[in-house]
Amino acid sequence: MAKAAEERVVYFRPKTVLTVLGILLATLAILALVYLAWHIITWILIAVFLALALNPAVEFFQRHGLRRGYSTAIVFFLAVGAIAGLGFLLVPPLVDQVRSFVDYVPKIVEDVTAGRGPFGFLQTNYHIVDRVQEAVQKHGAGGVLGITGAGLAVARGVLTAVAGAVAIAFLTFFMLLDGRRLVERFYNFLPDKNRPRWQRIGTEIHRTVGGYVTGNILISVIAGTASAVVLFVLGSDYAIALAVVVAILDLIPLAGATLAAVLVSTVVFVELGWIRGVIIVVFFVVYQQLENHILQPVIYGRTVQLSPLVVLVSVLIGAELAGVLGALAAIPVAGIIQAVGREFLTNRGEPAPEAT
Repeated sequence: MAKAAEERVVYFRPKTVLTVLGILLATLAILALVYLAWHIITWILIAVFLALALNPAVEFFQRHGLRRGYSTAIVFFLAVGAIAGLGFLLVPPLVDQVRSFVDYVPKIVEDVTAGRGPFGFLQTNYHIVDRVQEAVQKHGAGGVLGITGAGLAVARGVLTAVAGAVAIAFLTFFMLLDGRRLVERFYNFLPDKNRPRWQRIGTEIHRTVGGYVTGNILISVIAGTASAVVLFVLGSDYAIALAVVVAILDLIPLAGATLAAVLVSTVVFVELGWIRGVIIVVFFVVYQQLENHILQPVIYGRTVQLSPLVVLVSVLIGAELAGVLGALAAIPVAGIIQAVGREFLTNRGEPAPEAT
C-alpha cells in the first residue's frame, strides 16, 4: 500500500493575522472616506491643477525679487481679476444668446412636428414626435426627462457650485503659498539615501502635470477663440455661447473636441442651413488636425511624453472611474505613474545619487 501523504499544517502568528486585518480595514476605511468625501476630493484636485498652472507665474515674480507671499497674492488677484473681467465680457451676451436659443427651440419643435426643416425627417420617417407624446402621456414630462423634483435639485446644485468655487479659490491660494514648503517637509521625513530619488520624481511630476495643465488651458482658449471668429463670420446669433461650449469641452482629452464639433455643427445646421453647416464641419475637421499635429506638440513640448495608445487607455479608464473629472485627470495621472516607474526601473538596484 502506498504511504498516505503527510498532512501539512500551516501556522500564522497572531501578529501576522492582525497586520493583515489592519491593512484590510485601513484600505476599506480609505475607500469609504473617498466615497463619502468625493466632492471635497474633487475640489482639492481642481485646486491642485490650478495651483500648478499658476505656479510658473508666482516663480516669475519671485525671480524678480518679490517674496513668495507677495508673489502669490499678486498672481492670485490677477487670476481672479482676469476671470471676473472675462465674466463681465462674456456673461451678458452668453445669457442673451442662451435665452434667444431657448426661445428659438419651439420653432424647431414646430418644424419637426410638421416634418419641415433639416430635421423634419425625424417625424416623417421615424415618427419621433408621436413617440415622445405617447411617452409623456404614459409617464409624464418629469418621467420622460428625468426632472422630477428639478427645482430642489437645481437649487442644491447652485449652492454646491458656489461653495465649491469659493473653496477651490482658497485651496488654490494656500497651495500656491505653502505648497513648496509642504513638499520640502515631506522630503525631510525621508531617509537621506532615498531623498534625492524622490526629489527627482517630484521635479518630474511637477514638470509633467504643470506643463499639461497650462498647455490644456491654453489650447482650449485657442479653440474657443477660433470657433468664435468662424461663427461670427458665418453669422451665428449664438457665437459666444457656442464658443464657450467648445472651449469647455476641448479641455477633455480626445473626445471633448469631437463632442463639441458635433454639438456646434448641429446648432449651425438648424440655425443657418446646410451650406454653413458644412462649412463649420470642415472648420472643425481642419482645426482638430492643426491642434493634434501642431498646437499640442508645440505647447506641451517635452512635458507630457505619452504615446497616443497610453493617452487613449488612460482617458477611457479615468472617464469610467470618475466621469469628466477622471478624463481630465487621466493624462496627468498617467504621467505621474510613468515618472515614478521610469525612476525606479532606471535606477533599480543602484544607490540613489545626490540631487543636483
